[in-house]
Amino acid sequence: MAKMQPGGRGGAVSLVSLPRIEISPFKELARRAVIALALLGLTTLIVWLDRDAYIDNTGQDGVSLIDALYYATVTVTTTGYGDITPIAPHARLLNALIITPLRVSFLVVLVGTTIEVLANQGSRSIKDSMWRKRMRNHVVVIGYGTKGRSAVNTLRRQGTPADKIVVIDTDPNSISDANFDGLAAFQGDATRRDLLRRAEISKAKGVIISLDKDGTSILATLTVRQLNPTAGVVVSVREHENVPLVRQSGASSVVTSSETVGRLLGLSAIGPDLGAIMQDMLTGGEGLEVHQRQAEPHEAGQPPSAVQGERVIGLIRNGTLRRFYDQTASRIELGDELIVVRRAQAPTSKDLLRFAAEE
Repeated sequence: MAKMQPGGRGGAVSLVSLPRIEISPFKELARRAVIALALLGLTTLIVWLDRDAYIDNTGQDGVSLIDALYYATVTVTTTGYGDITPIAPHARLLNALIITPLRVSFLVVLVGTTIEVLANQGSRSIKDSMWRKRMRNHVVVIGYGTKGRSAVNTLRRQGTPADKIVVIDTDPNSISDANFDGLAAFQGDATRRDLLRRAEISKAKGVIISLDKDGTSILATLTVRQLNPTAGVVVSVREHENVPLVRQSGASSVVTSSETVGRLLGLSAIGPDLGAIMQDMLTGGEGLEVHQRQAEPHEAGQPPSAVQGERVIGLIRNGTLRRFYDQTASRIELGDELIVVRRAQAPTSKDLLRFAAEE
C-alpha cells in the first residue's frame, strides 16, 4: 500500500502504497517521452531521406534537415501549416501509410500518457489523504523481515484486520511483499519523523520494531515515543546488554531474539519434550497456542481454574498483569483480560474468506 516517491530525502512526500505493484509515474512519463522523441526522429528521418519528393511553398529553396524536423513536428502534433507538402505520389503514400500511424502513436504515447500520469498521481494523493484520515488505532510494524512477518501473521491470527496494520521498511522488496500480503506500507527510514507522521504514528495503538541493528532500533524507539507517548511499543533486540537502553528509550516490552533462541535451545537440550512444548506454544496454527481475550460475563466471580477448555496463566486488570499464582487473581472480574493456553484453532471458513477478502 505505500512507497516513497522519487527523491525521497530531497523533500518529496511519502505516499501510502496500497496492495498493488506499480511503476513510478515519473519514470513511466520519462519512458513514454523517450518513445515519443523516437517517433519524432523517425518521422524526420523519413522526410529527410525523401526530401526531393517534398516542396517548400514558402522558401522555394528545397527541404533541409531543419525543414524535415519542422515538418515532422507540425505533422505529428497535427498542427499542419501546409507550407511544406509532399508532391510525389510515393511520398504521399508514405505519409498515408507510415507517417500518419506515427502521428497517431505520438499523440497516444505522449499526450495520452501525460493526462493518465497526472490523473493517477492526483488520484494517489487523494487516496493517501483519505487513508490517513481514517487510519487510527492501528499497529505500525517497523521492519518486514522474518520477525516482522511472523509478528504480522500472529496479529492477523489473533483477529487484527489487515487494514489496521501498516508496515515501514527501507527495502523496496519488503514493501512489495507487504503489499502482496494485503498491507499498507511506507518505504523509508523509520527514524525520520516526517515518515512516521505519514504513517499516522500518533494515532497508533501499538508499534512493533523488528530491525536488524540494535542501534537503529533504539533510535527508532526514541522517535516513536516522542511522537506517541501512549502507544505500546514492542522492540526486538539482538543482544541482551542493549535491553536497558531500549527500555530507557521508551519501549513497553523488549524481546531479546538471541537470548530467546538460546533459552529454547537449552530447554530442548535438557528435555526434548519440554523444548517441543515451548516451541509448540510459539508456533501458531497447531498444537498449543497462547491467546489473550476478554473475560466472558458468565466467567465473572469464578476462579481461573474453572474456565473450561483453556488454562488461564494470567489476567490483566486495570492495566496490571497478574499471574495465576497471584492472590489478587483468585477470582475473575468483569473487564479482565485473560491470558490463556489453549488448543490451537484451525482457521474457519469464515476466517479464510476474511483473509481472502483482505488480500
